[in-house]
Amino acid sequence: MVVARSSRDSGSGMDIDRERKKEIAAASAVSLVQDGMVVGLGTGSTAEYAIKKLGERIKAERMRVFGVPTSFRTEIKAIENNIPIVSLTEYPSIDIYIDGADEVDANLNLIKGGWGSHTREKVVSFAARRVVICVEEEKVHENLSRAVPLEVLPFAVRVVERQVRNAGGVPSLRMTERGIFVTENGNFVLDADFGRIERPEDLSVLLSSFAGVVEHGIFTNATEVHIGTENGVVVRRKGDVLPVKKAEEEKKTKEEGEEGERVK
Repeated sequence: MVVARSSRDSGSGMDIDRERKKEIAAASAVSLVQDGMVVGLGTGSTAEYAIKKLGERIKAERMRVFGVPTSFRTEIKAIENNIPIVSLTEYPSIDIYIDGADEVDANLNLIKGGWGSHTREKVVSFAARRVVICVEEEKVHENLSRAVPLEVLPFAVRVVERQVRNAGGVPSLRMTERGIFVTENGNFVLDADFGRIERPEDLSVLLSSFAGVVEHGIFTNATEVHIGTENGVVVRRKGDVLPVKKAEEEKKTKEEGEEGERVK
Protein backbone atom coordinates (compact mmCIF):
# COMPACT_ATOMS: atom_id res chain seq x y z
CA MET A 1 0.00 0.00 0.00
CA VAL A 2 1.25 3.48 -0.84
CA VAL A 3 1.22 5.69 2.24
CA ALA A 4 1.78 9.41 1.85
CA ARG A 5 3.56 10.98 4.81
CA SER A 6 3.08 14.55 5.88
CA SER A 7 4.85 17.03 8.13
CA ARG A 8 2.93 15.51 11.03
CA ASP A 9 4.93 12.32 10.62
CA SER A 10 8.39 13.81 10.96
CA GLY A 11 10.33 17.05 10.86
CA SER A 12 12.60 16.20 7.94
CA GLY A 13 13.48 18.56 5.13
CA MET A 14 11.74 16.18 2.72
CA ASP A 15 8.42 16.77 4.50
CA ILE A 16 8.98 20.53 4.42
CA ASP A 17 9.48 20.29 0.64
CA ARG A 18 6.23 18.36 0.32
CA GLU A 19 4.37 20.98 2.31
CA ARG A 20 5.68 23.64 -0.04
CA LYS A 21 4.46 21.60 -3.03
CA LYS A 22 1.01 21.36 -1.44
CA GLU A 23 0.99 25.10 -0.87
CA ILE A 24 1.85 26.09 -4.44
CA ALA A 25 -0.61 23.55 -5.86
CA ALA A 26 -3.36 24.98 -3.64
CA ALA A 27 -2.49 28.54 -4.68
CA SER A 28 -2.69 27.51 -8.34
CA ALA A 29 -6.15 26.02 -7.81
CA VAL A 30 -7.38 29.10 -5.94
CA SER A 31 -6.24 31.33 -8.82
CA LEU A 32 -9.23 29.95 -10.75
CA VAL A 33 -11.73 31.50 -8.35
CA GLN A 34 -13.47 34.61 -9.66
CA ASP A 35 -15.55 37.30 -8.02
CA GLY A 36 -19.11 36.18 -7.26
CA MET A 37 -18.33 32.44 -7.20
CA VAL A 38 -19.63 29.86 -4.75
CA VAL A 39 -16.69 27.59 -3.86
CA GLY A 40 -16.80 24.10 -2.39
CA LEU A 41 -14.12 23.81 0.29
CA GLY A 42 -12.56 20.40 0.89
CA THR A 43 -11.11 19.02 4.10
CA GLY A 44 -7.47 18.28 4.87
CA SER A 45 -4.05 19.88 5.03
CA THR A 46 -3.92 20.87 1.34
CA ALA A 47 -7.48 22.19 1.43
CA GLU A 48 -6.47 24.38 4.36
CA TYR A 49 -3.70 25.94 2.29
CA ALA A 50 -6.37 26.70 -0.33
CA ILE A 51 -8.69 28.21 2.26
CA LYS A 52 -5.93 30.45 3.57
CA LYS A 53 -5.01 31.60 0.04
CA LEU A 54 -8.66 32.23 -0.83
CA GLY A 55 -9.05 34.34 2.30
CA GLU A 56 -6.01 36.38 1.30
CA ARG A 57 -7.45 36.98 -2.18
CA ILE A 58 -10.83 38.00 -0.79
CA LYS A 59 -9.15 40.58 1.42
CA ALA A 60 -6.63 41.88 -1.13
CA GLU A 61 -8.98 41.95 -4.14
CA ARG A 62 -12.19 42.73 -2.24
CA MET A 63 -13.82 39.72 -3.84
CA ARG A 64 -17.34 38.57 -3.07
CA VAL A 65 -16.97 34.80 -2.71
CA PHE A 66 -18.95 32.24 -0.70
CA GLY A 67 -17.74 28.89 0.64
CA VAL A 68 -19.52 25.56 1.11
CA PRO A 69 -17.55 23.59 3.75
CA THR A 70 -17.26 19.80 3.83
CA SER A 71 -16.54 19.48 7.55
CA PHE A 72 -16.81 21.38 10.80
CA ARG A 73 -13.03 21.90 10.80
CA THR A 74 -13.18 23.38 7.31
CA GLU A 75 -16.06 25.64 8.36
CA ILE A 76 -13.98 27.00 11.26
CA LYS A 77 -10.95 27.53 8.99
CA ALA A 78 -13.12 29.38 6.47
CA ILE A 79 -14.57 31.64 9.16
CA GLU A 80 -11.07 32.35 10.48
CA ASN A 81 -10.10 33.44 6.96
CA ASN A 82 -13.18 35.64 6.52
CA ILE A 83 -14.86 33.44 3.91
CA PRO A 84 -18.66 33.74 4.16
CA ILE A 85 -20.30 30.33 4.67
CA VAL A 86 -23.32 29.09 2.72
CA SER A 87 -24.96 25.68 2.31
CA LEU A 88 -26.02 23.37 -0.50
CA THR A 89 -29.60 24.10 0.53
CA GLU A 90 -29.03 27.69 -0.58
CA TYR A 91 -26.77 26.79 -3.51
CA PRO A 92 -27.39 23.23 -4.74
CA SER A 93 -25.26 24.05 -7.81
CA ILE A 94 -21.87 25.66 -7.19
CA ASP A 95 -19.14 27.05 -9.42
CA ILE A 96 -16.02 25.20 -8.33
CA TYR A 97 -14.85 22.65 -5.79
CA ILE A 98 -11.25 22.76 -4.49
CA ASP A 99 -9.70 19.96 -2.43
CA GLY A 100 -6.66 17.75 -1.97
CA ALA A 101 -6.48 13.97 -2.37
CA ASP A 102 -4.70 11.02 -0.81
CA GLU A 103 -3.79 9.56 -4.19
CA VAL A 104 -4.28 10.36 -7.90
CA ASP A 105 -3.90 7.94 -10.79
CA ALA A 106 -2.98 8.56 -14.43
CA ASN A 107 -6.63 9.04 -15.41
CA LEU A 108 -7.40 11.54 -12.64
CA ASN A 109 -9.23 9.03 -10.47
CA LEU A 110 -8.75 9.76 -6.78
CA ILE A 111 -8.75 8.16 -3.38
CA LYS A 112 -9.95 10.49 -0.64
CA GLY A 113 -11.11 10.06 2.93
CA GLY A 114 -7.92 10.20 4.98
CA TRP A 115 -9.64 12.77 7.19
CA GLY A 116 -12.93 10.85 7.18
CA SER A 117 -14.89 13.57 5.37
CA HIS A 118 -15.27 11.88 2.00
CA THR A 119 -19.06 11.56 2.12
CA ARG A 120 -19.60 15.31 2.40
CA GLU A 121 -16.70 15.95 0.03
CA LYS A 122 -18.24 13.76 -2.63
CA VAL A 123 -21.65 15.37 -2.32
CA VAL A 124 -20.23 18.89 -2.59
CA SER A 125 -17.92 17.91 -5.45
CA PHE A 126 -20.88 16.55 -7.44
CA ALA A 127 -22.68 19.85 -6.91
CA ALA A 128 -19.79 21.68 -8.61
CA ARG A 129 -19.41 22.51 -12.28
CA ARG A 130 -15.62 22.25 -11.93
CA VAL A 131 -13.72 19.91 -9.60
CA VAL A 132 -10.13 21.02 -9.02
CA ILE A 133 -7.74 18.84 -7.03
CA CYS A 134 -4.38 20.03 -5.71
CA VAL A 135 -1.67 17.59 -4.61
CA GLU A 136 2.08 17.23 -4.32
CA GLU A 137 3.75 15.11 -7.00
CA GLU A 138 4.46 12.25 -4.60
CA LYS A 139 0.74 11.42 -4.57
CA VAL A 140 0.49 10.90 -8.33
CA HIS A 141 0.83 7.25 -9.36
CA GLU A 142 0.07 5.16 -12.41
CA ASN A 143 -2.63 3.26 -10.50
CA LEU A 144 -4.46 3.74 -7.24
CA SER A 145 -3.28 1.42 -4.48
CA ARG A 146 -4.17 2.96 -1.14
CA ALA A 147 -6.86 1.42 1.02
CA VAL A 148 -10.27 2.84 0.12
CA PRO A 149 -12.12 4.50 3.03
CA LEU A 150 -15.71 3.35 3.42
CA GLU A 151 -18.05 5.29 5.68
CA VAL A 152 -20.35 2.65 7.14
CA LEU A 153 -23.35 2.51 9.43
CA PRO A 154 -22.09 1.35 12.85
CA PHE A 155 -24.52 -1.56 13.13
CA ALA A 156 -23.50 -2.77 9.65
CA VAL A 157 -19.72 -2.99 10.16
CA ARG A 158 -19.53 -6.80 10.18
CA VAL A 159 -21.83 -7.07 7.18
CA VAL A 160 -19.70 -4.61 5.19
CA GLU A 161 -16.50 -6.39 6.24
CA ARG A 162 -17.89 -9.62 4.79
CA GLN A 163 -18.82 -7.91 1.53
CA VAL A 164 -15.34 -6.38 1.25
CA ARG A 165 -13.67 -9.77 1.79
CA ASN A 166 -15.95 -11.40 -0.78
CA ALA A 167 -14.80 -8.75 -3.26
CA GLY A 168 -11.14 -9.58 -2.59
CA GLY A 169 -10.41 -6.74 -0.20
CA VAL A 170 -9.01 -6.60 3.33
CA PRO A 171 -11.09 -4.40 5.66
CA SER A 172 -9.70 -2.60 8.70
CA LEU A 173 -11.81 -0.62 11.15
CA ARG A 174 -10.27 2.83 11.58
CA MET A 175 -9.19 3.54 15.15
CA THR A 176 -7.82 6.52 17.07
CA GLU A 177 -6.01 6.73 20.40
CA ARG A 178 -9.40 7.18 22.06
CA GLY A 179 -11.12 4.29 20.30
CA ILE A 180 -13.13 3.85 17.11
CA PHE A 181 -12.95 6.75 14.66
CA VAL A 182 -16.38 8.37 14.28
CA THR A 183 -17.26 10.65 11.36
CA GLU A 184 -19.19 13.90 11.70
CA ASN A 185 -22.18 11.96 10.40
CA GLY A 186 -21.95 9.59 13.37
CA ASN A 187 -20.65 6.64 11.36
CA PHE A 188 -17.54 4.42 11.37
CA VAL A 189 -14.86 4.10 8.68
CA LEU A 190 -13.56 0.84 7.23
CA ASP A 191 -10.34 1.16 5.22
CA ALA A 192 -10.59 -1.51 2.52
CA ASP A 193 -7.31 -2.57 0.92
CA PHE A 194 -7.76 -3.96 -2.61
CA GLY A 195 -4.10 -3.66 -3.58
CA ARG A 196 -3.45 -2.25 -7.04
CA ILE A 197 -6.75 -0.91 -8.42
CA GLU A 198 -6.76 -1.44 -12.17
CA ARG A 199 -10.40 -0.43 -12.78
CA PRO A 200 -11.39 2.22 -10.22
CA GLU A 201 -14.67 3.03 -11.99
CA ASP A 202 -15.82 -0.58 -11.67
CA LEU A 203 -14.73 -0.79 -8.04
CA SER A 204 -16.55 2.47 -7.36
CA VAL A 205 -19.81 1.00 -8.67
CA LEU A 206 -19.28 -2.21 -6.70
CA LEU A 207 -18.60 -0.44 -3.41
CA SER A 208 -21.65 1.76 -3.87
CA SER A 209 -23.76 -1.41 -4.08
CA PHE A 210 -22.63 -2.72 -0.66
CA ALA A 211 -25.40 -2.72 1.93
CA GLY A 212 -24.37 -0.61 4.91
CA VAL A 213 -21.92 1.63 3.04
CA VAL A 214 -22.88 5.30 3.20
CA GLU A 215 -20.14 6.42 0.79
CA HIS A 216 -16.67 5.38 -0.35
CA GLY A 217 -13.47 7.27 -1.11
CA ILE A 218 -13.02 6.61 -4.83
CA PHE A 219 -13.67 9.81 -6.79
CA THR A 220 -13.94 9.69 -10.58
CA ASN A 221 -15.24 13.21 -11.19
CA ALA A 222 -12.11 15.41 -11.05
CA THR A 223 -12.01 18.02 -13.81
CA GLU A 224 -8.34 18.84 -13.36
CA VAL A 225 -5.43 18.24 -11.01
CA HIS A 226 -2.85 20.85 -10.01
CA ILE A 227 0.39 19.07 -9.11
CA GLY A 228 3.02 20.76 -6.98
CA THR A 229 6.54 19.80 -8.11
CA GLU A 230 10.09 20.92 -7.43
CA ASN A 231 9.87 23.10 -10.53
CA GLY A 232 6.44 24.62 -9.98
CA VAL A 233 2.86 23.55 -10.69
CA VAL A 234 1.79 21.20 -13.47
CA VAL A 235 -1.89 21.20 -14.44
CA ARG A 236 -3.44 18.05 -15.89
CA ARG A 237 -6.97 17.65 -17.23
CA LYS A 238 -9.11 14.70 -18.24
CA GLY A 239 -7.50 12.96 -21.19
CA ASP A 240 -3.98 14.12 -20.32
CA VAL A 241 -1.21 11.68 -19.43
CA LEU A 242 -0.15 12.36 -15.87
CA PRO A 243 3.52 12.13 -14.88
CA VAL A 244 4.01 9.49 -12.20
CA LYS A 245 6.55 9.68 -9.40
CA LYS A 246 10.18 9.62 -10.47
CA ALA A 247 10.79 6.61 -8.28
CA GLU A 248 8.11 4.63 -10.08
CA GLU A 249 9.50 5.60 -13.47
CA GLU A 250 13.01 4.63 -12.44
CA LYS A 251 11.78 1.31 -11.05
CA LYS A 252 9.89 0.56 -14.26
CA THR A 253 12.95 1.43 -16.39
CA LYS A 254 15.15 -0.77 -14.23
CA GLU A 255 12.72 -3.71 -14.47
CA GLU A 256 12.50 -3.34 -18.25
CA GLY A 257 16.30 -3.28 -18.45
CA GLU A 258 16.61 -6.43 -16.36
CA GLU A 259 13.97 -8.13 -18.52
CA GLY A 260 15.93 -7.17 -21.63
CA GLU A 261 19.11 -8.65 -20.21
CA ARG A 262 17.33 -11.94 -19.52
CA VAL A 263 16.00 -12.05 -23.07
CA LYS A 264 19.53 -11.59 -24.42
